[in-house]
Amino acid sequence: MTDPLTVITRRSLLAGGLALTLASSAHAATPVIRIGYQRYSTLVILKASGALEKALAGRANVVWSEFVAGPQLLQALVAGALDLGQTGDAPPVFASAASPDALVYVGHEPPAPLAEAILVPKNSSIRTLADLKGKRIALNRASNVHWFLLQVLHKAGLSFHDIKPAYLTPPSARSAFESGQIDAWAIWDPYLSSALSNSPCILTTAQDIVANREFFLARRGFAESQPDLLREALHQIAQTDDWAQAHKPEVSRLLATQTGLPYDTVYSAIKTRDFGYAPISAEIIREQQQVAEGFLKEGLLPSHVDIGSTVWK
Repeated sequence: MTDPLTVITRRSLLAGGLALTLASSAHAATPVIRIGYQRYSTLVILKASGALEKALAGRANVVWSEFVAGPQLLQALVAGALDLGQTGDAPPVFASAASPDALVYVGHEPPAPLAEAILVPKNSSIRTLADLKGKRIALNRASNVHWFLLQVLHKAGLSFHDIKPAYLTPPSARSAFESGQIDAWAIWDPYLSSALSNSPCILTTAQDIVANREFFLARRGFAESQPDLLREALHQIAQTDDWAQAHKPEVSRLLATQTGLPYDTVYSAIKTRDFGYAPISAEIIREQQQVAEGFLKEGLLPSHVDIGSTVWK
């Protein structure tokens, strides 16, 4: 005969196990939006405000991850480790060429041509764009400055094959630049503003060369399975941009804290920059298609990319 105490104990364990399973399932069922950001972006401001967490309270959890540059961020997104991120113009083109169905464009920022430049040492013999021929130039592969540098070379009647590219992350590139291991450095803010503290020469900014526009990208699977969460995130991004455009001193203080740069350095860059979320338009699709075709023609992209098919509708 089975001991009654044993039966009660078994029933208690089974009930407790069932309760734990149900609780775990309920917890697992809570949606999560995983966002990748860089230190100098709208998403940093949104993260600091806590507005997205407040808007999604009780509906979803928000997880933030920092990345040194756009290509690395999109590698994580394509691998399924992120749901939403913000990068420059070139990273999504390279990511789409490698994984055509992995991401979708969900919005963009205004142009920021003064936020990227090609730097040379102050005693450099490089004085014109044509002087870049044969020089060793550092850049982050597949980043916004990759497209910028390509267009700079074309403006000088050169191609990518006329230089010696050194593919380095911004921290490594700065070390190489300051130690004289490279001749020039194509870089963007905040690394650009930081490097200017050592008084290098700006050979050229992106003004009148490329737009240098930032894009918001989402993992296609997330956009299709959680469209309401994505819409809320984009609404909060738009609200954040509206606030940032009207409060550039406050934005500069926040970014100075995030980057460790002096406030005056950050503010001098931010005051020339516009904030403002906008959905992807036909004009922007054409602009990005030109980026994709430019890289393909130069032999830097492995396959054709159809930008129109990667826009979230």
